[in-house]
Amino acid sequence: MAGGTARWMWERYEPVHDLVYFAPEARQAADELGMRGFWMGYFALRAAPLGAVSPSVVTSSFYVFHPARVARALPDAWGYADPAQVLAARWEAMDAAMTRLFGPDVARSAELAEAADLAWEAAAAADTPGRVLAAANQALERPERPTVRLWQALTTLREHRGDGHVAVLVGLELGPVEAMVLKAAAGESDGPFLRETRKWAPADWQAAEAALCERGFLAEDGSLTRAGVAGRSFVENRTDWAAERPWTALGAQRTARLAELLEPLARTVEDAGLLPPGNPVGLTRGRFAGR
Repeated sequence: MAGGTARWMWERYEPVHDLVYFAPEARQAADELGMRGFWMGYFALRAAPLGAVSPSVVTSSFYVFHPARVARALPDAWGYADPAQVLAARWEAMDAAMTRLFGPDVARSAELAEAADLAWEAAAAADTPGRVLAAANQALERPERPTVRLWQALTTLREHRGDGHVAVLVGLELGPVEAMVLKAAAGESDGPFLRETRKWAPADWQAAEAALCERGFLAEDGSLTRAGVAGRSFVENRTDWAAERPWTALGAQRTARLAELLEPLARTVEDAGLLPPGNPVGLTRGRFAGR
């Protein structure tokens, strides 16, 4: 498993998790709850496991968003629908999206149910001290429908990895904008797309670039220096290391089986073109075997 088991698995479950952001069923669910625009729906759907939290809590735990972006959505979203209603709506939306994309036969198949049970076991084994988003998702009840059970388990695993990633960034004193600048400089995402969607001003981005130049991570042309490549690799390696616990608990054989079951689902999501240009999650095409 090149790059470590945790990274190998992330590349296969991230696209399925991302349906909650980019599938039309998710936007429809948010609209039907009364949410005003994409971002209110995004923050409500993702933050709902935390309860009716304040903008400051979400800004802290989501890490890369400007506080003003979050404050335009929360706490107003909780006036349209409470977290329990949002959670129910996101599960219905994910069942509908997965059934449409994968087809009813796949969505109700024994293989998908097997994947759901394996993923749920891995998610239940995730170590959550200090990982607020992972803990909140892990605490949710076990859904009956395999589609929803699979999606929720993968979401717990994804937030577990993300919480660990934030911890690494904080430990290295890499702030939200500096983290995005490094991601863009590494070719994993589009810089202007990240800056604009996360609502940072050009001056904020330039200040982060200057700080990384002073630190020796960026060259004057915005490319990564040797130290920057090493620093970025350290961040990713530590993130992978911190995300290994669920896969150690599941065991190599069953982890490999889950990867086998997830791979065609991830391919289907990617081939559907749902991930937007700029790729904010840092995935790159062609990572799957045979592509």
